[in-house]
This record gives sequence, structure tokens and C-alpha cells, in this order.
Amino acid sequence: MQGDLAVFRTRGRQRKQFVLLVLLAARWAPGVELWSDDERGSRGDLDVAGKVTSLASNAPSDPLLFPEDFSRTTLTRLRLGLDVRHNDWMDSELAYEQRARWISGGTGLGAGGSVLPADAKAPFRITQLDWEIAADDDFSYRHEIDRALVALHPAWGDVTIGRQAIGLGRGTLFSAVDVFSPFSPLEVDREWRRGVDAFRAEYRLSTTSSAESITAFGETWEQSAWLGRFRGYLGDIDGSLIFGQRAEDFMVGTTFSAIVGEAEVHGELALFDTPEAQPDGTLWGGDHLATKLVMGSSYTFNVGNGLTLLGEYHYCDFGVKDAEDILLRLQDPDFQKRYLRGDTQILGREALAAQLSYPFNEAVNGGFLVLANPTDGSGVLSPSLRLDLDRNITLTTNTFIPWGAEPKNGQLRSVYGASPVSLFIQAAVYY
Repeated sequence: MQGDLAVFRTRGRQRKQFVLLVLLAARWAPGVELWSDDERGSRGDLDVAGKVTSLASNAPSDPLLFPEDFSRTTLTRLRLGLDVRHNDWMDSELAYEQRARWISGGTGLGAGGSVLPADAKAPFRITQLDWEIAADDDFSYRHEIDRALVALHPAWGDVTIGRQAIGLGRGTLFSAVDVFSPFSPLEVDREWRRGVDAFRAEYRLSTTSSAESITAFGETWEQSAWLGRFRGYLGDIDGSLIFGQRAEDFMVGTTFSAIVGEAEVHGELALFDTPEAQPDGTLWGGDHLATKLVMGSSYTFNVGNGLTLLGEYHYCDFGVKDAEDILLRLQDPDFQKRYLRGDTQILGREALAAQLSYPFNEAVNGGFLVLANPTDGSGVLSPSLRLDLDRNITLTTNTFIPWGAEPKNGQLRSVYGASPVSLFIQAAVYY
């Protein structure tokens, strides 16, 4: 017993030392200009970011789903980014990240969606380049190469080769066409989209339009993708058409955004012809033509420093129609694959979201998010506050307060009713 206690204390000291190391490395390893050559137009910069995040959660009282009501997760990340401008027509980027995660208490089932960045394998990578340094029952320490790309800028367009972030949508909280590592709607830390291994070439058809080819590579061809995209804008309206093969699905999608009066409106629509039938059917009445839809708008009211209201609606045929079937569907390999890949950002089929944001001053920003499932009436309230303590240090807090029918005897009764009450606190340092 004493030996176990000594080991526990030793591990505790090592973990605290790692947290301090990350903070100190980010605080006193400033962004460095490695070199600069004005004659050749070349430059190299090293950017450093460190984050320490704590998420404390109190789950509903259901021992079958949550063996312990209280849990706490701490996530620490140190990210180094090397940006190199070789000349006027070529630059490159490399990002290396270390992350440590501690979990205490019974985490149980996270039915309402992820708040912290996922630790699952990233989709659309030939190889993960994500290695485990150390791990035990409640601790994992990993490091990863998240960016490794070369970008070329010929006169006719742009070419990007290597591990890169790819975002295709117009939505803020949801997306229908973001098929490469999308964010979940409750994921607070949205700063770095996970990189995918891809070849991307864009050809400028005119000053207002372009054609693009995107090939993303997985471990097999069935886990890879090829997409074509046409996009352009006319005045205050821009749009795109997307088509191609995404893993084993053929997809076609479209996006638009526009300024109407003093408001912004946006939308996304995607159709996926899937090899497997969708158990709950689809919007169009068949079993294989799955639909994802996002409609939204934002408006800034002339109140004080500017009060911005955002609203979005999301529909997804990959989600589960009845919350009582979610646990069973999570055991289905096809559903698991789509959920982990991000094909469904919500476990249900519909979601409504409204978000208020207000800058109190240059250093303090507040927000208030309401996320709801209109089918079963459950949802989550999330007030937030961000403090910019100085030019390089930020402190962010979020509270997550769910409502809806809570689970009973191991059975879900609503999508968000099984979500825990949570408090998110993050300190971040940038150089």
C-alpha cells in the first residue's frame, strides 16, 4: 500500500512538473525570427503556443452509464509552428505538438458531444505521425506532427502538398460539407483543425472565380477522397459547388453566403450516396441518399460595442432519429466509423443553435450559446468569458448546463439530457 502511494505521489509530481514545463516553455520561448533575407524574399519564424485546460463535470445520476458522478479532465498542449517563406512563389509549414491528458473519476458516456479536442485517430492520413510517449490508467502523453506542407504560388493559382488543414464550409457551429476533420458544435477550443494528408491545387478562372482539386489520402483508397470544387463571388454573394468521392461515398454539395441588408446569411447542402443503408431512412424517402443541411444568419446590433447574434439550424441523416437508439447504434461499426470521422457532428438528426457575443472592451469578450435538439426538447446552455490578460496571454471560461430527460437504468431518453454539467477553464500563452 505504501509502495503504491509512493508511486502515485511520484507520478503526481511528474505531471505537475510537465504542466509547469509547458507554461514556462510557452511563456519564455518567444516567437523567434530565425532568419530574414530581404534580397531573396525569404524568412523563417518559429511560433510557440502553450495551453492548459481543465474540464470538471458532474454527470446525471445513472450508475450504469456513469459509475461515478464527478470527473475531471486536464489537457496540456505545447505547439511549435515553423513557418518558412522561401521566396515569392514557395513557402512551407511544420507544426509539432505535445499533449498530455489526465482523467480522474468516472467519465462514463459523453452523449452531448465533445468539449475537448478528440484523441482518436485523425481521418485522411496515410500514417498518423502521432506517437505515445507514456500512458497509464488515467494519464496519456503523446506527440504529433500536425502540419507538414509545402505551398507553391504560380501565376495561375496555388498548390499545397502535405499535411494541412482543409475547411470547406460556411457554417460557424455546424457544417454540411466540411468532410475533413470538422469540429463538434460544443468543442470550445476550435483553434487548430487537425491536419490531413492531401494534394490541393486551385486554378484561378478569373478575378472572381476558381476551380480546385483536392485529393486526401487515407491508409487505403476506401479511406481516401477526391473532391472537385468551383467557387466564386459576385458583389456581396459568394458560393461554391463541391462534388466527388469521399471515402466510399459519392457526394455533391453547395455552399453560399451573402449580405442581406445589414445581416449575413449562409447555407450548406450536401448529398451522400452511401454503400450502407441508413437505419432510420433519409430525408428523401430512400435509404442510401443521406442529406446534411445547414442554414444560418448573423447580425450585429448597434448596442454598446456591438452585440452579435448568430443562429444556425442543422439537419443530418447520419444522426439517430430516436435518442433511445443511440447506445445501440454506437455499437454498429458503420455508425462508429462515421461518428469518429465527423460525418455526424451531432448524435441526433436535428439541432438548433443561437449564440450571442459581446466585446465589453478590448480585453474582455463574453458569449452565450444555446444548443437544442428540437425533436426531444433537450439542449445545453453555455455562457462564456474570455480575458486577454496581455498581448500574449488569454484566460477562457465556459459553463455547460444541459436540460432534457435524463437517462434512466442505462437508457438514454434525450440527446442532451445525458450530458454532464461542466466547467471549462483554459489558460493560453502565445508567442
